[in-house]
Amino acid sequence: MGSIYLIRHGQASFGADDYDILSPTGVRQAEILGAHLAQMGVSFDRVVSGDLRRQQHTAQATLAQFADNTATIEIDPAFNEFDAEAVIRALLPDMLADEPEALHVLRNAAQNRAEFQRLFALIIGRWLSGNYDTPGLQSWLGFVEQVQSGLHRVLEAAGNKDRIAIFTSGGTITALLHLITDMPARQAFELNWQIVNTSLNQLKFRGREVALASFNSHTHLQLMKAPELITYR
Repeated sequence: MGSIYLIRHGQASFGADDYDILSPTGVRQAEILGAHLAQMGVSFDRVVSGDLRRQQHTAQATLAQFADNTATIEIDPAFNEFDAEAVIRALLPDMLADEPEALHVLRNAAQNRAEFQRLFALIIGRWLSGNYDTPGLQSWLGFVEQVQSGLHRVLEAAGNKDRIAIFTSGGTITALLHLITDMPARQAFELNWQIVNTSLNQLKFRGREVALASFNSHTHLQLMKAPELITYR
């Protein structure tokens, strides 16, 4: 059987003007992951990344830790994260009557993390339901189809025993969990909130048949005994 390692990007710049940049902690997480994989003797036949900067930078920083790294990073935007800002902009207005402080919280997310998470979960719940689909906004079903197309491309080009790394994001991993396990979308997103930056999620495949082998492994960070390295955004 072959293996696919879904790797979530390192910590991004939450609350900054540009989220799509790894924080110093995010870079360190990726370096620790790469050193851990190299020490374990794990190597990859192929490396794929979404085209977001935080995904590509995580791939680069991870692979730089391999002494014999010759991998070319293939870019496939199917593994990008969904556009959370667009989802918020489209679905927030109808919530303001019940959540009058929402705009303030979202504009100051870094200072209101717990409240931001509560509001974001409510918005995502609406998006998942399909009852609030908006013209011009990618639906949850559309996002799932995007991710599924990327997985199919990877499998079609894969050798029987290939080990493939895919550097991606939490929402993308959630969509794949939903597809592979038939887990309801809402339940999958309950797991999404627990996905650690640079965690490993392993899939096993034979042809087009894919199974989940492990979820959210972050031993490489736990071994550092530095709780500040375990982050979720």
